[in-house]
Amino acid sequence: MAWIVSGSHVLASAEVLSSRAQRARGLLGRDHVEGAVVIARCRWVHSVGMRIAIDVAYLNRAGEVVKIARLRPHRIALPVFAARTVIEAETGAFGRWGLHLGDVVEVRD
Repeated sequence: MAWIVSGSHVLASAEVLSSRAQRARGLLGRDHVEGAVVIARCRWVHSVGMRIAIDVAYLNRAGEVVKIARLRPHRIALPVFAARTVIEAETGAFGRWGLHLGDVVEVRD
């Protein structure tokens, strides 16, 4: 279990998807997300085959949020070339957390 932290605020618990199999499966087959999912070395995502809409935050090397998107099921997002990490959560989570463009986010174990 990891934690998503911005400044001195813990935003959510996180599941870090690191293996090839975990990254390939992502959120497929899930009806909800507890906290968030973090995918390192990632520049784009899709929601093809997903049951839920998701909020997606793209982070650059420094952990700065460079793009936020809402992805409905069965969509393909465009790559964000500045991104190095992606955070996915259920739709509305970023609003509840107060996550915005320009925020610096850290994933802590």
